Amino acid sequence: MEKSKEKILEVKNLKQYFNEGSRNEVRAVDDITFDIFRGETFGLVGESGSGKSTTGRSIIRLYEPTAGEIDFQGTQVHKISKKKDLLQFRRDMQMIFQDPYASLNPKMKVRDIIAEGIDIHGLANSKEERNARVIELLELVGLNPDHASRYPHEFSGGQRQRIGIARALAVKPKFIVADEPISALDVSIQAQVVNLLMDLQKSQDLTFLFIAHDLSMVKYISDRIGVMNSGKLLELAPAEDVYNKPLHAYTESLLSAVPLPDPEYERARKRTTYVARIANDEEEELREIVPGHYVYCRESDVPRLKQKRAAYDNQNN
Repeated sequence: MEKSKEKILEVKNLKQYFNEGSRNEVRAVDDITFDIFRGETFGLVGESGSGKSTTGRSIIRLYEPTAGEIDFQGTQVHKISKKKDLLQFRRDMQMIFQDPYASLNPKMKVRDIIAEGIDIHGLANSKEERNARVIELLELVGLNPDHASRYPHEFSGGQRQRIGIARALAVKPKFIVADEPISALDVSIQAQVVNLLMDLQKSQDLTFLFIAHDLSMVKYISDRIGVMNSGKLLELAPAEDVYNKPLHAYTESLLSAVPLPDPEYERARKRTTYVARIANDEEEELREIVPGHYVYCRESDVPRLKQKRAAYDNQNN
């Protein structure tokens, strides 16, 4: 499926600091910029504490940004003030959470969990219409209609995450922030959930921000990938380029930690350890090395990175 060139989300110079100005200041997100196009999956990857989940929560307005702009469908998210406009924003942008159990109310039946958004936004004209929509959503995510009358504790982790996905889809959103949606699941279930999300993207015309720490899974689902560390966006490129032609040392270190199903290769391979560079007077920023491939670097690094990229391209020719 060809992706749209229309930007659905623009993040400009986003900063999210906590305890700002104090000795305990944390720069969770430190001046990052990226766009997401309608219909694509944008993967945001990094280790714990990199700032990727904070970025997602700032985009969906769970946090008030310290600085910068978040533009969604032509509207600056944090300038939305009217109740009607905020309600529409909440409908258009939904979130799938990391822990499929903690995000579901254990005292509510699945029917009512999924229908929360339907009720809030007045999307059903009768109880029958409400129930029919819940059953439709259950079947859409691979669950049975009779699951509607059960409680969350009666389901496996994978099934609970499907319930969470159904809840997010209930209001027919355009954009979904998926915050580590598979990290709490068994490996055997992760691929099933990722495949479900990919199918839903096509059938429901969705755009995803997919946040994760597993670069191999992010590569599988994403069109483009942004790599974060210590609040900075260090590399941004098409998924294949990030995975096969990494230019930033941190991306290389992440890839070196991805295991492969080859015992001999695993015994011989060397892990790459990332060491942050010592700051100097030369400014680092996200620079375009080749069209569509950006690296956080100094101006003096660009010729070397262009050569590195050219070497990758020559290997593949």
